[in-house]
Amino acid sequence: MKTLHDHYDVLVAGGGQAGLIAAIVAAEKGARVCLLEGAPRPYRGGNTRHTRNLRPLHVGPLSVLSGTYDEAEYWEDLMRVTKGKTNEKLARMTLRKSAEAVGWLEERGVQFQPPLGGTLHLGRTNAFFMGGGKQLLNALYRHAEKLGIEVHYDAMITAIDIQNGEFKSLRIGEHTVSATAFIAAAGGFEANVEWLKEAWGDIAENFLIRGTPYNRGDLLRMLLDNGASQIGEPNQCHAVAIDGRAPKFDGGICTRVDCVSLGIVVNENATRFYDEGEDFWPKRYAIWGRLVADQPGQVAHVIIDQKAKGGFMPPVFPAVIANTIQELAEKIGLDPDVLAQTVSSFNNAVQPGDFDHTTLDGLHTSGLTVNKTNWSRRIDQPPYSAYSLRPGITFTYLGVEVSEKACMKMADGTLSRNIYAAGEIMAGNVLGQGYLAGIGMTIGNVFGRIAGSEAADYALNR
Repeated sequence: MKTLHDHYDVLVAGGGQAGLIAAIVAAEKGARVCLLEGAPRPYRGGNTRHTRNLRPLHVGPLSVLSGTYDEAEYWEDLMRVTKGKTNEKLARMTLRKSAEAVGWLEERGVQFQPPLGGTLHLGRTNAFFMGGGKQLLNALYRHAEKLGIEVHYDAMITAIDIQNGEFKSLRIGEHTVSATAFIAAAGGFEANVEWLKEAWGDIAENFLIRGTPYNRGDLLRMLLDNGASQIGEPNQCHAVAIDGRAPKFDGGICTRVDCVSLGIVVNENATRFYDEGEDFWPKRYAIWGRLVADQPGQVAHVIIDQKAKGGFMPPVFPAVIANTIQELAEKIGLDPDVLAQTVSSFNNAVQPGDFDHTTLDGLHTSGLTVNKTNWSRRIDQPPYSAYSLRPGITFTYLGVEVSEKACMKMADGTLSRNIYAAGEIMAGNVLGQGYLAGIGMTIGNVFGRIAGSEAADYALNR
């Protein structure tokens, strides 16, 4: 691979939403921009390919969004999932600037659709891309092409030259390219199982990677080795419970199992281990990957009955179905008597009340070691269904520390003169732990716009 020029105003590493937006903003400001995508063209876009929505702040209806989702509520939601592990200054800035995200994308050809119903509860808070993440990418790549942005695929960075915190050049194989400003937007290290094992131990061998196999963290490692300030912990990540039959890599959004709040979840011992109705699914689905990772064999099973059908978006794999709980247990490899006792105990603990999955209905169990707080209905209407679960890693939170201007911080406390970061590679500044549906794309959108603008201004001496 060889670029058209040896030097650019702005060089961007990473062809997902954050990198694309950064490249577009820089080009719109007049910079000569080159974007390097490590994946082949059919797999371009990193984890953006598998996304569906972003979460924008809005006071009043916005595009396909209804009602109001203001800073106070957004901040409360973020605090609930991160438990305060966030840089408040950067996080609040992200929330405020997210109000511009939908309009900015629509002006560049991205279309949105009304959100889905069921367990998602996102009609007021999340804007869904028409056609999903691939449509978003295709629209932005088309816009990038019109702007004359030079894009290269299969462009994995093999070395980087940083001197006293200043980017000089990088290599792709034997080819060297330099730039006045550099934007790192190449994702995390979730596809690097050996790196995951450093943080999680051998159980990481049982993790499935929901996103791209190309996010191995090579650029992140290079930046850290060259003095970048590290943010986040290596064992913090966006991890959800996905269908255990999903492929090792690239399973994407369609492998997620969204019926947890409508049933019960048991481990290999056929016993429950956590409150399935703790909160609305978009605010809790991201904890279930870690919960399943802590169970024997890193496996769990969600059990529902006929009443749950139609209340959630089914995953790509069909459920295992049986007419009795004992038969279902045999099919999924659990002890039939123990699972039957677990279901019976749960059913007997369900308290009277009205089921309403659109609210925290308080329909709970009582007297169990692990009670269910909301949406507790007896599992008694056959046929019964089961989905086996495994931890699905979406992206990691270990990254580089940045300023409000997306400028990368160095370990000695200084700011890099010309290195900026956006997307997953810096998401740990906002997400210390936990996850809120759509917040990853929001971070990438906001910091992509900031990084592109700041890099162009630096490169063009503005």
